[in-house]
Amino acid sequence: MFEKVDHIGFAVRDIDSAIAFYSQTFGINEWERIPMPERHMEVAATRMGDMLLELIAPTSDEAAFAKYLNERGPGMHHIAYKVNDIVAALAEIKARGVQLIDETPRPGLHDTLVAFLHPKSCQGVLVELVQHRH
Repeated sequence: MFEKVDHIGFAVRDIDSAIAFYSQTFGINEWERIPMPERHMEVAATRMGDMLLELIAPTSDEAAFAKYLNERGPGMHHIAYKVNDIVAALAEIKARGVQLIDETPRPGLHDTLVAFLHPKSCQGVLVELVQHRH
């Protein structure tokens, strides 16, 4: 079902300082900045081999992860796995008793469909499923 790790998302308070840190510390110089006003956040993404690294910053307290960031502080937010058929993967995972945050997939970055699994059902880890549509 899971093909590979698609990306890892890190919650950050300030996207500019996070980009500066990752650029200086790890020599990452190419970032794509993606404003997502409908979700009250901005994402900075960079490719590391086959995997994407996402820095996710809220632009208001209405961002879905703003409460998480306020309670836990910056750090790893989620891990995302690539799947071929997200609808089938959600059905299979739900049949195994895993609690879903998203019963149906929704649009994600870079022409993808995404859905999240509840951390309470995933050993405390927020898991995202990603299907690339191209």
